[in-house]
Amino acid sequence: MPRSFGSLLILLALSAGLSGCGTVNEKLSSGMGDYVPQWAGGLPADAPPRAGTPQYDAYMKGRERRRLIPAADREKEEQAQKGATGSASGTAVR
Repeated sequence: MPRSFGSLLILLALSAGLSGCGTVNEKLSSGMGDYVPQWAGGLPADAPPRAGTPQYDAYMKGRERRRLIPAADREKEEQAQKGATGSASGTAVR
């Protein structure tokens, strides 16, 4: 009888430990994706900011502003922004 009680106690301790890991992972996973590099499966460089932050509000305002611009003017603005940043389209890493 004592051996079965010991096994039950060990099983109970392991299950309590695993349930504790589940709550820790839930809290860590919400912010850890921001710190994982892109090459290791993290967020890409052009990912929008997280919802609920001031950067997200500014991003959404800019997106709404661009949506209300007529298509012809939007294309001109995008080309002007590409020219201002100086990004070359032929420098993609393959």
